[in-house]
Amino acid sequence: MTADYVLVTTTVEDVEDAKMLADSIVNARLAACAHLEPTRSVYWWAGAVQDDEEWKVEFKTTAHRAAELQQAILDQHTYKTPQVVVTPIIGGSPAYLAWLTAETTPRT
Repeated sequence: MTADYVLVTTTVEDVEDAKMLADSIVNARLAACAHLEPTRSVYWWAGAVQDDEEWKVEFKTTAHRAAELQQAILDQHTYKTPQVVVTPIIGGSPAYLAWLTAETTPRT
């Protein structure tokens, strides 16, 4: 099964980084929208378990824009090894999905 739409998720250090990344990507029309929310992450890094407050940024986009969106995240991210996870959207409101397509279509 292939999905026409995806969620692309990353985490960043603080709300300012989250806003900057979301603004950049939505303005570039790589995603129709971004949701920002505080989160707590517990993970292995540098040989020890870390426990940090972060911000999760979740982008909604079309599958054909996902690779370009992922590269934009990697290019702008401050982390050495940022999380970038692409999750297929297998259904949804037809009107919302049409809006997603319209807002991620590059303007000429």
